Amino acid sequence: MGDFILEADRLEFSYPDGTRALRGLSVRIPRGARVAVLGSNGAGKTTLFLHFNGILRPTGGRVRFDGRDVRYDHRSLMQLRRQVGIVFQDPDSQLFSASVFQEISFGPMNLGLPREEVRRRVEAAMRSTEITELKDKPTHLLSYGQKKRVSIADILAMEPSVVICDEPTAWLDPRHAEQVMELFTRINAAGTTVILSTHDVDTAYSWADRVLVMMHGEVIGEGVPEEIFRDGELLARADLARPRLVQTWLALQEKGWLPAGGAMPRTWGELFALIPHRQSPGAEKPAQVYTLERGKPSGGAACGVGLG
Repeated sequence: MGDFILEADRLEFSYPDGTRALRGLSVRIPRGARVAVLGSNGAGKTTLFLHFNGILRPTGGRVRFDGRDVRYDHRSLMQLRRQVGIVFQDPDSQLFSASVFQEISFGPMNLGLPREEVRRRVEAAMRSTEITELKDKPTHLLSYGQKKRVSIADILAMEPSVVICDEPTAWLDPRHAEQVMELFTRINAAGTTVILSTHDVDTAYSWADRVLVMMHGEVIGEGVPEEIFRDGELLARADLARPRLVQTWLALQEKGWLPAGGAMPRTWGELFALIPHRQSPGAEKPAQVYTLERGKPSGGAACGVGLG
């Protein structure tokens, strides 16, 4: 991970009311990574994101994008914001155009792109977020989940190198939250670095390949999910719970149903594959694994129970 697309070096920032939001924070974001940022409200997550995009200017330290120090003249900031897009937590604070198509086309049009290129980008962004059928809908009549997708398409139409999302699953039901995370996985698979903040440790553990833990304007923990969620002292300090999958894995080890140590499973399927299979005498077929969430055969890919 020697190639970093975003870096913060000893970043300091205080708001006009005197609140010190960042305290000498240093962090580096690997190019092409999926990064989850954890921390309680007030930890400084949003403030850090606004520095990555140049919306806020540090009172100390520096931000680098693609190896170069961020400059704060108008032209440099416009170039930065084409490459680093932020999806805000509340889509209503981001959407303002009359229709979905107009909303998504606003950014590319401001780049001075030819009309056909604007259309290509808007249509590609709508396909990626699966909202093509909404293109003529008024934005104010959309559901909350639909607005979330439009706000993400807003950023994708700019074709950035980095997408930053502040609490992308906040106020979404489980099905729509899962769809949004699948969307970010697809975005990342296409080569885009994705950074998101979340309070959901289960999402952070299963989705991210890098986790940052923030507290009082500092990064107090950084590493792959397995490292972060093994560290009980770090989690207690940051007031974070372990993911349910990790709790279950540790409990099975304590009961002697799994050997101590070993690689920490990242999915429910991986966990259940570790449990020795015991078949009832005379049974003709192996136990079928079913998902707990949908009651359908999982093929061992999700949380399941053996039904003999």
